[in-house]
Amino acid sequence: MAGRESVGERSLQDGILRRQSAREPAARTYARALPIVPVRARGLTIEGADGRRYLDCLSGAGALALGHNHPVVLEAIRKVLDSGAPLHVLDLATPVKDAFITELLRTLPPALAAHARVQFCGPAGTDAVQAAGRLVRAATGRTGLLDFTVTHHGATATAADDPPVVGLTCPQDARNPFGADTDHDHDLELAARWVESVLDDPERGVPRPAGMLLEPVQGHGGVVPAPDAWMRRIRQITDDRSVPLIVDEVQTGVGRTGAFWAVEHSGVTPDVMVLSRAIGGSLPLAVLVYRDDLDIGEHGARADTFPGNQLAMAAGTATLAYVRENGLARRAEHLGARLLHRLRQLAAQFECIGDVRGRGLMIGVEMVDPGAEPGHAGGVGAAAASAPRPAASVLAAAVQRECLRRGLIVDIGGHCNSVVRLLPPLTISDEQAAAVLDRLSDAVEAVARGHRDRRAPRARPKHTDRRDG
Repeated sequence: MAGRESVGERSLQDGILRRQSAREPAARTYARALPIVPVRARGLTIEGADGRRYLDCLSGAGALALGHNHPVVLEAIRKVLDSGAPLHVLDLATPVKDAFITELLRTLPPALAAHARVQFCGPAGTDAVQAAGRLVRAATGRTGLLDFTVTHHGATATAADDPPVVGLTCPQDARNPFGADTDHDHDLELAARWVESVLDDPERGVPRPAGMLLEPVQGHGGVVPAPDAWMRRIRQITDDRSVPLIVDEVQTGVGRTGAFWAVEHSGVTPDVMVLSRAIGGSLPLAVLVYRDDLDIGEHGARADTFPGNQLAMAAGTATLAYVRENGLARRAEHLGARLLHRLRQLAAQFECIGDVRGRGLMIGVEMVDPGAEPGHAGGVGAAAASAPRPAASVLAAAVQRECLRRGLIVDIGGHCNSVVRLLPPLTISDEQAAAVLDRLSDAVEAVARGHRDRRAPRARPKHTDRRDG
């Protein structure tokens, strides 16, 4: 459990939080839900300024594949600092960059690695998404990108150059957009046919796009894995129409889902891969990998000021190599399967858990209103009865707060912000995983009990006739 806190430590933390509230914007994301002040961290553990210790299952929103301050990452950073190498070199070649590209190519799907170009973008994933849009627009001479609903490609990615065409549907089981009465195979077929219809029907007013952008597992969208068979259909559809397929691996990459890159589960080779977060070994780094026949860049084309931080490249090389050499993707697959099994057992105990899903160590627990009737997904009859209950963002936020009280840091997102998300580092031990499950289970139980107590009818006080006194 979380460690004890002294009065002085609490005073220090409270003062920092007050100053943050006074100086920083109200639009703080994680700081509002997680009012802690980290001062030390190692692996899965964070220590706050108040002396309490937390198990971190947010991992920098997936940026910390090896957890906090892993020794191989720190050693790589120190080596660059001690060498006297320049830390800012624009897009010039350096030994550090050369080593990073060499290690990255070792990990990529072979069919892409054999004909790959690697472009360093600005420091965030959204910069790489924007670069991908510019790349395919220049290569195809077309405009517009096809995207999918409930996706997240960065804070400014959808504002780049011209907006993408949004509205395609990624199939899923929990909240089937085609109705609760369709079976899984039919669901996949309908989703694929809808994509074909948008691309082929001129009356829809959608011109042939420059590319299609998708996440193999929707992260902020609620941890929704794209079915492998559907991914293969999408690859065939885009191939047949010469539409470059851009896969966003910003959150799913570097072993997170049980394969080094999530697209590998389906055997699909994309035309473009967008990479960030974990590839920088906890430091800002964003990379675009694409087929060399799309490379038509010209001298004087747009260049970023920070196209690859040297320290991040060194940390990233160490991270990529460590994950590859130690089989951490396979461990994420096996441990993730065990966690999903345990969480589904928990879901069977509590009606407030509507769905448990994920891939590898990218897991989502969707909270629903246990007091509401199913059928709010638009179905009728038997379909309505099998539809999910309404999403419960209030319960998800309550679970996040109860987790924090128990020394566990989790994220929320997804449909109506109702999904509790777990992104532990790939280095999490079996004992730590058990502790995470225990704390999460306690938090869910506390929230379910509180919700049940609030809904229970209160007994009326007995009426006393004063004449009987």
